Amino acid sequence: MPEGDTVFRAAARLQTALHGQEVTRFDLRVPQLATFDLTGQVVHGVVPRGKHLLMRIGEYTLHSHLKMEGEWHVYRPGEKWRAPAFKARAIVGTSQALAVGFDLAMIDVVATRDEGELVDYLGPDPLREDWNLAEATRRLSADSRPIHVALLDQRNVAGFGNEYANEILFVRGILPATPAPDTDAAAILDVGVRMIRANRDRSARTFTGDSRRGRSTWVYGRENRSCRRCGTRILSAELGANATSTRNVFWCPRCQT
Repeated sequence: MPEGDTVFRAAARLQTALHGQEVTRFDLRVPQLATFDLTGQVVHGVVPRGKHLLMRIGEYTLHSHLKMEGEWHVYRPGEKWRAPAFKARAIVGTSQALAVGFDLAMIDVVATRDEGELVDYLGPDPLREDWNLAEATRRLSADSRPIHVALLDQRNVAGFGNEYANEILFVRGILPATPAPDTDAAAILDVGVRMIRANRDRSARTFTGDSRRGRSTWVYGRENRSCRRCGTRILSAELGANATSTRNVFWCPRCQT
């Protein structure tokens, strides 16, 4: 599932492949942007902001969000794509590389000077150099909703998705439905920051230290299985800010009290 660490790695790959090069192919396969063309412009940089990816080309920024299934691939010229062409939503090519965005749920092009309109609402990002623990703690502590919901709100802290929220709360021993003000927000964020930074440079995300299939999580996706710590059966339910944004939550009733 694409979360902040996934976007960070995607941005790094795109930066390495495209930075400083002239665009020779530009194709956005969404109706509202189909005629937009940045061919001939130079790629100035590719940066992540939470779960958002910003590709700065000429005086414009190509903004994308991976949502649940999106991904960016980088290919050599002429190399066969690893995903069906009908799933491609954005193509940015140079003489040396071709970047293809598949199943992107959100694509925008704005003047780079205006890109803040798309991402300035985000909270502090633990993978950025300007990470502000105090501000993230303040925002999380002020959110009266369940801590699981508050962690997923990108306005509080940018980059954590459902997998991270479940795993962070297990490690801290906190029930997902606990009101955020009743928790130690700074300690929760400390765990989350260490998790996402550790996974930032890994090819396979893991929370347990074991990247083998089926062994990488403590509770996420492990409903009715035994807790790795105490053997109690893992429970699951749905929780969200509203009916259209519910997420599956997993917890150990003995370890998370």
